[in-house]
Amino acid sequence: MEVYLLRHGIAEDRAESGKDADRRLTDEGRAKLRGVLERAHSAEVRPTLILSSPLRRALETAEIAAHQLGYEGKIVRTPALAPESSPQDVWNTIREHGEQDSILLAGHEPLFSATMAHFLGSTRAMVQFRKGALARIDFNVLGSVAVGALQWMITAKLA
Repeated sequence: MEVYLLRHGIAEDRAESGKDADRRLTDEGRAKLRGVLERAHSAEVRPTLILSSPLRRALETAEIAAHQLGYEGKIVRTPALAPESSPQDVWNTIREHGEQDSILLAGHEPLFSATMAHFLGSTRAMVQFRKGALARIDFNVLGSVAVGALQWMITAKLA
């Protein structure tokens, strides 16, 4: 299975409501995210499922990804991708969708750096997951322990 971790793009500092969950992507965040996703599209990234954190900036990121990558399915919101979640919760959610060939996850930091480390067998975060970055990790087995192989990572600066 191919798993794509997509950190949300640059978001406003403060939502009108004052709630962190309501923060929206900025125009700059949308533009940089589109650049990363154009590169992903040319690399033939075609998710069969998109899962997103329920927070607005992640949902907006997932919607842009769906549009840019030609995904026509429903974006599924899951608390496993909320900022306070854990890498094991993310892995358990992926395993629940084991019939999929390719899953894109839209979420947050520091969860994604910790999740990438967990998926690659490290006990500590070793990657700085920038806003709008996309990483691909492949899994041959969806066992109770995540054992993946990093294929690539695209940042807005590279796109």
